[in-house]
Amino acid sequence: MNEIISEKLKLLPDRPGVYVMLNADGHVIYVGKAKVLKNRVRQYFHAGVKTDKVMAMVNNIADFYYIITNTEIDALSLENNLIKKYKPRYNILLKDDKTYPYVRINVKEPFPRIEVTRRVRFDGARYFGPFMGGVSVSEVIEIVNRCFGLRTCKQVLPNKNIKRECINYHIGRCPAPCMNYISQQDYRERVEKAVDFLSGNDDCAEKILHEKMLAYAEEGQFEFAIDCRNKLAEIDKIKQRKITDLNRFINADIIALASDGVYGAVNILITRSGRMQGGKNFSVPSVATDDKSTLSEFILRYYRDGKELPDEIVLASECDDAEVLEVYFKQTFNKSVSIIVPKQGVRRSLADMAENNARDYLEKTVGEIMHKNDKTVTACARLKDILNLSKYPKRMECYDISNISGVDKVASMVVFTDGEKDGKEYRRFTIKTVEGANDFASLKETLTRRLLKLGTEEEARFPKPDLIIIDGGKGQLSSVKAVFDELGVKDIDLISLAKREEEIFTIHSNIPVVLPHSDYCLRMLQAIRDESHRFAITYFRSKHNKRNLTSRLDGIKGIGKVKKRSLIEHFGTAENVARAEMDDLLEVEGFGEKNARLVYDYFHGGETEGDEK
Repeated sequence: MNEIISEKLKLLPDRPGVYVMLNADGHVIYVGKAKVLKNRVRQYFHAGVKTDKVMAMVNNIADFYYIITNTEIDALSLENNLIKKYKPRYNILLKDDKTYPYVRINVKEPFPRIEVTRRVRFDGARYFGPFMGGVSVSEVIEIVNRCFGLRTCKQVLPNKNIKRECINYHIGRCPAPCMNYISQQDYRERVEKAVDFLSGNDDCAEKILHEKMLAYAEEGQFEFAIDCRNKLAEIDKIKQRKITDLNRFINADIIALASDGVYGAVNILITRSGRMQGGKNFSVPSVATDDKSTLSEFILRYYRDGKELPDEIVLASECDDAEVLEVYFKQTFNKSVSIIVPKQGVRRSLADMAENNARDYLEKTVGEIMHKNDKTVTACARLKDILNLSKYPKRMECYDISNISGVDKVASMVVFTDGEKDGKEYRRFTIKTVEGANDFASLKETLTRRLLKLGTEEEARFPKPDLIIIDGGKGQLSSVKAVFDELGVKDIDLISLAKREEEIFTIHSNIPVVLPHSDYCLRMLQAIRDESHRFAITYFRSKHNKRNLTSRLDGIKGIGKVKKRSLIEHFGTAENVARAEMDDLLEVEGFGEKNARLVYDYFHGGETEGDEK
């Protein structure tokens, strides 16, 4: 503990607030909240038993500061915002390894449609899910369509431009509200039955499918009968997930933490409508003062956007600030959540199940986690020493240019944070000033535009990097170094990675650094270089295809910019538009029979602009 920290500890107030730990480079490495700042912060530095993880962080603390808040709720909110902003190395930073699907019904619409989504929004719609662990969301949608006949099209209703019903009406999957074949009241009854089914009441759907199966079999329509039988089997699979004695209207997440003093593992069992949907595991290498604090921090991180908040959070053990978290969720997301630690009953059994899963995950993944750190955080620290960088490269950015013969020139900016992909930070650039295929000039334009964002309002979206990596050799590095010198940039490290020999060039020496191909530092640099190339190519192809499609659509008389954009968004490629039938074209947003006919005739030999009559 240095003298600065020693003096600051004496001045800590008896108030709630947030404390921010800094390393020698001034980087934020940990953010925490406290009911009493004086008590919580001193725990890190005073004598006592500490885990290896806490000791590792404390040894890296060169300074800290704190922010006093009026209440614990304010501290919780501020802590959440600061962690989002700084992404500190030692905080729990959960990465969503998988986004599970939900069923969405916007009950505010006159004729709600049923759809699948992977993003839950606070938009007044009803969401059901997540669907995981063997339950197919597409099968659930099929059951709803087969039993209740809700529309799935994207048309905004009512819509006077729709001239005829689509194929779903003719096969009995939709009552065609677009053509006013069903009243809003009758359609609403269908919606309510579908919502009841999705909320856990299987009886109505099961009865309808059973009756349809028998009717199809009597009529000799055995394919339809078999389909109904398969749907009944899917409902049976869903019913088997029902938890005895758990109310079908209860949505609960059961959370348990297991820790070995260095690493932690959290298991979440997800129940919706009284049914077990599945579970998730997370590793949590936290440096909170104890397991109660770690669990509290995890809950705050996991529900950081409030979009998957259940009615209940059932814990296997106590956490800090349960009541504070309940108030925070209510004030921030307008969601009433009960956080409980059950002593007995079905909830206690579920909590024990989650605890067993957490212990199993901890035992079987600790070695993998440590190995992963060798490839990421440890590799970043070694890279600083190997390349004589000015600081630990927490945020690394890599750039690549993509074009064909100078057409549709684009650039990619890929970001790795602590050695791992940070996809939310990726950015794309369209080259604006360079003529022809000049990668040097394109790279210079891209870096100039990017660096000029520093110190402006846009820095929130483009935070200052610690290291910029260029795909190329000494020439590319010199080109970018000239941009650095022109703009007076001195506190960002710069290197390039030449593809052929995988040589690393720095601005400190003309002699490249060559690392063994097995070195994790080189592998990390190769990963970010390859990712920037992939991202650039993907953007180029998308832009190129859209431009080609727009060019092909320019010859259709009567189809303006808005209609072209709708075609592009709906079909994606010119080939798809050219192959589209009339029914397909009528499904495009804003298209009636007249517009669909113009496009169809253009690609199928009808009269087009410039044709001889």
